[in-house]
Amino acid sequence: MIKAKRNLSNSIIYIFLAIFFVISFFPVFFTFMSSFKSNMEVLTTGNTLFPKHFVFENYKKAWELADFSTYTKNSVFLSFFCVIGSILSSTICGYAFSRGKFKGKELIFYFMISSMFVSLGTLTLYPLLMIMKFVNLNKSLWGVIIIRVFGMNVTNLFIARGFVTSIPTEIDEAAKIDGCSFFGIYRRIIFPLCKPLVGTVAILSFRSSWNDYMLPMVFTMTDPKRMPLVVGIMHLKSSGSTASAWNLMLAGTAISLIPMIIIYIVFNRLFISGMTAGAVKG
Repeated sequence: MIKAKRNLSNSIIYIFLAIFFVISFFPVFFTFMSSFKSNMEVLTTGNTLFPKHFVFENYKKAWELADFSTYTKNSVFLSFFCVIGSILSSTICGYAFSRGKFKGKELIFYFMISSMFVSLGTLTLYPLLMIMKFVNLNKSLWGVIIIRVFGMNVTNLFIARGFVTSIPTEIDEAAKIDGCSFFGIYRRIIFPLCKPLVGTVAILSFRSSWNDYMLPMVFTMTDPKRMPLVVGIMHLKSSGSTASAWNLMLAGTAISLIPMIIIYIVFNRLFISGMTAGAVKG
């Protein structure tokens, strides 16, 4: 009887996970399938999943019409520095809030965490643009990088603090006896132990920077050569002679999804271990 109940509960869980997987994966699969349709088929039979005839020419045209090599280099440049900066800022802040001793530490931390529940949307876009204009970075991807890194992703901070807290404090005490400073403990001991955390923050940061559209679009609208891949793909929509070229834009979107999927597959284990380890203590 107990075994039957356990099998039933497991079946319900698997059914729920299967439904959740289908719902989550369907937009990606639909994008890939639609990228092989002709533009007329996309416009007239958008409710069908599989194309009547696979048009592989879409990818060739999308690659030729859009400056994919330049856009990809810009995306790699943006993502690389956002990832490196986010790893350093998240681990340092997580270490400071976990091991540091200063007045108002808990109040400041919970005040920052509370911003997770406040969505300002594009309201902060204009003030950020004015700040970057003051330092003459409003027409460069460096402005986007500075905002992303020093804007501090609260999710990364929360995970980093939880992960560092799960590391035994006895390690710190042993390092202090050997004469290691507060920052020296971070550099020599804490950071090397944060491999799963680094993998998690790297994937989250790469995803947000690679897929970011609004901020890079505003900062590069006057200079198309600085546009990242996601922003440049939108230009494919207007590359058709008459109607909007949705088939080319979908092909370009499919190309831009490939690096994100590869990165997640490669670093999947680090991502999962970092998420679970960071949730042990809060």
